[in-house]
Amino acid sequence: MSYKTILVHIDDTSRSPYRIQLAAELAIKLDAHLVGIADTGVSRFIYQDGNINGVDPSLLSHLEYLRERANQNVTDFKKQVEQIGVDSFDGAVTQDDAVGGIGLRARYCDLVVVGQTNPEESSPAVMDDFPEYMILNSGRPVLIIPYAGEFHHIGKRPLIAWDGSRAATRAITDAIPLLKKSDLVHVAIINPKNDVHGEQPGADIAAYLARHGIRLEVSVHRTKLDIGNALLSLSADLNSDLIVMGGYGHSRFKEMIMGGATRTILESMTIPVFMSH
Repeated sequence: MSYKTILVHIDDTSRSPYRIQLAAELAIKLDAHLVGIADTGVSRFIYQDGNINGVDPSLLSHLEYLRERANQNVTDFKKQVEQIGVDSFDGAVTQDDAVGGIGLRARYCDLVVVGQTNPEESSPAVMDDFPEYMILNSGRPVLIIPYAGEFHHIGKRPLIAWDGSRAATRAITDAIPLLKKSDLVHVAIINPKNDVHGEQPGADIAAYLARHGIRLEVSVHRTKLDIGNALLSLSADLNSDLIVMGGYGHSRFKEMIMGGATRTILESMTIPVFMSH
């Protein structure tokens, strides 16, 4: 099991080059093909009735500007990853918003790299709930890069949030290519329930990961903190460089409803987070 294709979302926000750098380093580490995708920010559905050519010229001019901006983002991406030393890569523009364009392209990749929503730097091309949408709808694991901080490596000391759920199972399985490259994986079980974990919480998942050649340790924590903040606190104590967890929630029309722990992590993450739904 390995990642053969990694997709990174690129745009013209200040954090995009750093996100590209981390994705490029992962592609080199995992010997994967890297795909950079930029979007115009205009939903493809406005073109489907065939009337877009008859609208006001100023609107057509603006649409052309958006296409040129996205094309420039792709050009910058190619220059950057070539300088970093990625052997296999390509870039493309989608004539769509990020939700539609990246969401569709993600289905042909093994891992998707996106940025955490920055409330101080909103983008007209990217919806605020873009990371949530990707987690719930792309069908792929999503690596979210915080909008602040620098990370010299990702995945040397990952922290797994294990609660025995389907989503956590999916996240751990999807993360195995990264976990196999780790120095030490820490599996944390917070406020375990016997009906899920049995008499020895963590024993089964530890055996499963060990069979993949993953070096790990397991700890059980009982706390009055909510799960999200407990994980953030534990990741700081352990000097973790990645959190692996299930993404909980469901989608509604133009609305993302996320579980409490997922929401807390997405809003307050201090290190990269790997999520699957």
